[in-house]
Amino acid sequence: MLEDLDSTLETFLRRELPPSLSSQVEISFAAPDSEFRNKVTLPAIGLFLYDIRENLDLRSSEWSLERTNDGRGIRKRPPARVDCSYLITAWPSAQSDPKTEPKTEHMLLGQVMKALIRYPKLPATVLEGSLKDQEPPIRSISLRPSLLNSLGEFWQAIGGKPKAALNYTLTIAVPVDETGEFVSLAIEKQIGN
Repeated sequence: MLEDLDSTLETFLRRELPPSLSSQVEISFAAPDSEFRNKVTLPAIGLFLYDIRENLDLRSSEWSLERTNDGRGIRKRPPARVDCSYLITAWPSAQSDPKTEPKTEHMLLGQVMKALIRYPKLPATVLEGSLKDQEPPIRSISLRPSLLNSLGEFWQAIGGKPKAALNYTLTIAVPVDETGEFVSLAIEKQIGN
């Protein structure tokens, strides 16, 4: 499921970024550590999945009931809603001038930011694999505070240098009850006069 989320984000960004930019940048899911530049072809946009947690505010206790042809029903628990948070970074070309590198980095981040803000829910046309036709739809939250306790400690822990970054959280539905359980349904009979 998480690999489908990564593929979906890559498809989405390739579609939404300006064509001249989309064709030039690599989209990577590697950690933005001190070795990132050696792992990818620059310029690159990094989408590092740093946090996965159940969204308890969206937890539902309502079971669904699907009728079957044999007069029974299948009762299923609702899917868990899970927040997947990405730290998005931009990495200019290796040949870029150190003086203009921050501007290029900010331009890349700005283009990604515009694409993300346009869609509070990811368009169905970009959803990949198990995310297609997901109910409820995948919602996104951009430009909110990071769930990281301290960005400075994060950069220090991974051995990277601090850089501008966007926080992007998507809420997906994770099925917890694939098969469900069969239940008998009450059948209403009409009593004749």
